[in-house]
Amino acid sequence: MVTLRSIVTPVAIVRLVLGWGVFLALALAGPLLEPPVPAPLLIIALVIIVAIILVCAFGVVHEAEHLARRLGDPYGSLVLTLSIVLIEVVLIAAVMLGPGEHATIARDSVMAVSMIILNAVIGLSLLVGGIARGGRRPNRTGVLLYLAMLIVLSSLAFALPALIGEDGSYTTGQQIPIIVLTVALYAFFLFRQMGRQADDFREVDSLPASVASESQTDASPHARVSVLRVIAQHRAEIVTRLLLLIVTVVPIVLLSHDMAALLDDGLGRAGAPVALSGILIAMIVFLPESITSVRAALRGEIQRVSNLCHGALVSTVGLTIPAVLIIGALTGQTVVLAENLTNLMLLGVTFLLSVATFMAKKVTAVHGAAHLVVFAVYGLTVFA
Repeated sequence: MVTLRSIVTPVAIVRLVLGWGVFLALALAGPLLEPPVPAPLLIIALVIIVAIILVCAFGVVHEAEHLARRLGDPYGSLVLTLSIVLIEVVLIAAVMLGPGEHATIARDSVMAVSMIILNAVIGLSLLVGGIARGGRRPNRTGVLLYLAMLIVLSSLAFALPALIGEDGSYTTGQQIPIIVLTVALYAFFLFRQMGRQADDFREVDSLPASVASESQTDASPHARVSVLRVIAQHRAEIVTRLLLLIVTVVPIVLLSHDMAALLDDGLGRAGAPVALSGILIAMIVFLPESITSVRAALRGEIQRVSNLCHGALVSTVGLTIPAVLIIGALTGQTVVLAENLTNLMLLGVTFLLSVATFMAKKVTAVHGAAHLVVFAVYGLTVFA
């Protein structure tokens, strides 16, 4: 039987102390870190922040993997993705409610996250997994359900405002139906994923032969019953690990956003593009999921890679866009969502590549390399 002492270990406590301690120290040292920050102090602060984020990230990964083993997929992956995404949505909302103009923060953040997850993280995972384990079979139905959601939600977020809106923003009359449609679709997807279609998001090799060969839509009528039984039997362990995961992931997100001002200052002096700061921050925020995804690929768990990456992005788009539109409507702020043609083209190529990748009989290292090339091209467009 798992005891509280075996979960809240001295190492876990040290991670919490370091994460929250550095965050509080940065808050107290606020005046000293206001731009322009002396170059030596800037470098030291960034090194410390990144080091603490890495320490906390491995703690999040540790708890997430224990929960995944206990609950099974897709429930285990959902715990990690929703905890990170919800905190990120809250922080974006907090920025919008703060002083200054932030008309494009949702668009820039979600686009950066989309390219990082769909190309950098998935590409790296497939590359190392393919080299270590060879080609692996994904659960095609589950992956294509994710991609169907992403195509619709991304079109509503980035393409449609440019066609029917004004100056890249939805009009007041258009915002309400977009919010309702987005929330309804995401909620229905989540309901099915956690219920009757849970088997569509499990590893093919772990399914019965009949299900593996033909992923039936309603193959798991007892999925919800079984996971509720697991929760009932291991309630104390699951709740403790979930709380520990959340209090460990919060400093990662808070420190990442505290780091934004320092990065903007440093990159500005170096003459780097402003968008690069947002990309680096997004990569750090989703670092725990990236590490978990790569480790899953090394174990040959290709469907878990999809659950972590595609699932995180579906939640990001499905929660962020309605949240910022509601805040914009309540505060009278303009929310610019329409993307430029270059990013729309790269996003379209990414979706086509994702379909070609996961419709293959086996996902290989070459597929991963192709995704990494698309991410590299995205990086070139940022500098261009």
